[in-house]
Amino acid sequence: MVSAIKMVTRCGLTREGRKKSVFREYFEAILIAVLLALFIRTFVVQAFKIPSGSMLPTLLIGDHLLVNKFSYGVRVPFSGSLLIPVGQPDRGDVVVFRYPKDKSIDYIKRVIGRPGDTVEIRTKKVFVNGEPYVDPHAYISSGTMLSAATSPRDNFGPVRVPEGRVFVMGDNRDNSYDSRFWGFVDEKDILGKAFMLYWSWDIEKPLLSLERITSVRWGRLANIID
Repeated sequence: MVSAIKMVTRCGLTREGRKKSVFREYFEAILIAVLLALFIRTFVVQAFKIPSGSMLPTLLIGDHLLVNKFSYGVRVPFSGSLLIPVGQPDRGDVVVFRYPKDKSIDYIKRVIGRPGDTVEIRTKKVFVNGEPYVDPHAYISSGTMLSAATSPRDNFGPVRVPEGRVFVMGDNRDNSYDSRFWGFVDEKDILGKAFMLYWSWDIEKPLLSLERITSVRWGRLANIID
């Protein structure tokens, strides 16, 4: 009888131990998954969506894209201090960055001027270091020409880009709030380089509706951003 009681007791402890072990395994797996997701989001890849038309026609309202946060090096979260340099933003790169006037807001634009470059705009035409800057992505939607005294949109500069900063513009040149209006972007505020679309649909349609579902732009999925 005593042996039977001991056997039952041992079995009970074994089963309880197994239950605790399974719970612990699930907990550890979830914890590792969360930490891995946070690591990837902080240092490798982060998802963003396009809420405005400043990058038309390259990026549409409702596009969802991935940003490579390792493109320009590993930075300390929040402070932006560079730990491991990898590269620098180049002209033509589409970058996501913290808006200089409000760091809680993320913007996406195209790099036009690098540190040391002189940028000027004359009658909607961009010049970098005195030479015409040919940008196949630039889109001009308005034939109206604004003077420099009225707005920096069509006539601007020349200005020299300081060290550690870049000059950015939206592809939709006549409808973009960018460096022409609020100045340069600090390189430490650049979150990464946009490289691929992973989803796209019409966000003006009601979210839980057939119209939203049928608005998916299948042809844009997995497109590389250049």
